[in-house]
Amino acid sequence: MAQVLVVDDSSTVRNEVGGFLAANGLTVEFAVDGRDGLEKMKANPSIKLALCDVNMPNMDGLTMAERIRSDLKNG
Repeated sequence: MAQVLVVDDSSTVRNEVGGFLAANGLTVEFAVDGRDGLEKMKANPSIKLALCDVNMPNMDGLTMAERIRSDLKNG
């Protein structure tokens, strides 16, 4: 089954997006900001897609995407 990571600092957005994805047969994990999302991507190689907010505390979504590309490109 597909694995999706939803990254957003708003719990409402995480719940709405995650609920929709889960209702459509996807396995969903959640992260509260880009730093948390990056750590979850590193820890779980079965995650195939990350949907993330751009404006978040600690690490924004664009920085998270750059770090995923650089840190996990050989993974």
